[in-house]
Order: sequence, then structure tokens, then C-alpha cells
Amino acid sequence: MVHRRALEPDRGRLLTKPDTEGWLKTLIGRTPRDPVAFDQALTHGSASAVNYERLEFLGDRILGLLVAEWLYDRFSGEPEGKLSRRFNALVSGETCADVARSAGVPAHLVLGKQARDDGAADSDNVLGDVMEALIGALYLEGGLEEVRALVRRLWADRVDTQASAPKHPKSALQEWAAANKRKPPEYAMTDRSGPHHALKFTVTVSIRGAGEASASGGSKQEAETAAAKALLEKLSG
Repeated sequence: MVHRRALEPDRGRLLTKPDTEGWLKTLIGRTPRDPVAFDQALTHGSASAVNYERLEFLGDRILGLLVAEWLYDRFSGEPEGKLSRRFNALVSGETCADVARSAGVPAHLVLGKQARDDGAADSDNVLGDVMEALIGALYLEGGLEEVRALVRRLWADRVDTQASAPKHPKSALQEWAAANKRKPPEYAMTDRSGPHHALKFTVTVSIRGAGEASASGGSKQEAETAAAKALLEKLSG
């Protein structure tokens, strides 16, 4: 991987590609010994059959292990339920995507033209998966200790700012309904659009007699969570 200039075939204009090797050196603290694995971690399926999916599968499990270990040590007096709420918030696709953005991942993604045009570089699904794929690539090359150091650096602010175990928006909305003697929230998917690699789901959640809210996300679960959060904000506002 080098800083290079290339001609984009579909538009015939000269592009300056980012210095991915330099960026990776800053991200992991050294020059990658096997840049091929990191290239794969940054490559979307629209650009190559050899892409981030297998590395994402591995990285997802490693991230879960390291975050669980971290929370177990950091919050030694908390019961399993509170630890689980912290864990779910920290390893969610939305959080992984936010970490990826903060780390500068979008500029280094390798995407096919259609995926670029569809906004895959800002998709929570894509960015979250790529962040986990990078973790998988680093694990294969540097082992668990290097990955632990990376995760604790990139996720540190998010763990430190969790003053209390966060409640999942859907659980919090369910509790609000019960406390206010309302029927449980009802979720309905109202739209599904976009290409396979960048699907967008829209969900509406309603509590009879209280209100409703809609939100979109890269998965049905993500959209439901966002809709529940939006309705909670409306009810508390």
C-alpha cells in the first residue's frame, strides 16, 4: 500500500488515493507486517470477492471477548444485567461505526462504484463491519495483546463516560409504557429500500394514546432502536 495517483475508469479523472499505509501505521502503532489482510479488511464486497466479511466474523467475536473482559474488571461490583447493558451498547453496530468514523476509516474504504454512489462510505452497517474486520486482521498478525491495546484506546472514552449502565432504548420504552399504564410499544416496518449492500429500513413505533415516532437504520433492529429512542425523547420532551 502506497500513496499513489490513479485514473478512475468510470469517470476518466485523476484521483489521489489516501496514504492508507501511513494511516494504518498510526492506527495500530507500527507498519503492518501483512498489509494484504488489512487491505482485505477495508475492501467491500462490491469491489472484490475477497472482502472484509470473513475478517469481520472473526473480529466481532474478538471485540466481544475483549469488551466483556474489560467491563468485568472495570465494574467489579455490578451484576450481570448491568454489565450486559454496558456490553450491548459498546459492541453495537452504531458504536462500532462511530469508532470507525473517529479513527478515519471512511477515507480508506475500497468500494465499487455503485456502493460509493449509494453512500456505503457513511453506512453504519459497512463501517461497523469494517471496524471489526480491522480488529480481526490485527489479531491474526499481532495477537490478542495488540488488539486489546487498540480496543482500549479506541473505545476508552465510551467506557469512561458510562457513568451508569445504559438501558437499551427498547427496554426503556417498554418500562415507560408499563409505568404509565399503557399497552406495550408496537413496532411496524414501514419501508425497506436501497440495494442489497446498503439496505435502509424504516420502522414506526407507537404506544396507543401516547404517541409514535419513526426512524431508519441499516437493519430492522437498528431502525427499531432508533425509533424507540426518538419516541422516548418525544415523550420526555
